[in-house]
Amino acid sequence: MEQEETVGDLDQSVGYVLKQVQASLHTAMDEVLRPLGLTVAQYACLELLGQHPGLSNSELARRAFVTRQSMNLVLRRLQERGLLTRPDHADHGRALPTKLTRTGQATLRKASVAVRAVEQQLFSPLSPAQQRRLRDDLARVLERP
Repeated sequence: MEQEETVGDLDQSVGYVLKQVQASLHTAMDEVLRPLGLTVAQYACLELLGQHPGLSNSELARRAFVTRQSMNLVLRRLQERGLLTRPDHADHGRALPTKLTRTGQATLRKASVAVRAVEQQLFSPLSPAQQRRLRDDLARVLERP
């Protein structure tokens, strides 16, 4: 009878350690974003729109790793705060192109600085070269078909 392979010691599992790092990053981001009145999902949405104005709800949801329904709620809350604009009706198809307002851009700048500081702190045990290597190695994993 074949023996099934198990994960084994979780501390030796790349996936488990990766999830721990992700959870630590998420918690730290939440702490610095809360005073700005933002959630991590809202920050991700602002960051994506800052870099790619006009993304659709579906594209924002995919890139922010949330459902379309969740993104709809995120967008609605950000719009209510005056951080972004969405037309009432789409010019073409069903997509409503979303853009940051000036207030949204200012909020994004503050949030980006705070999040960057969190990243720098979290990854400070690694040299800049080690950080690039880690990023490149993880990106290579994502390139697998």
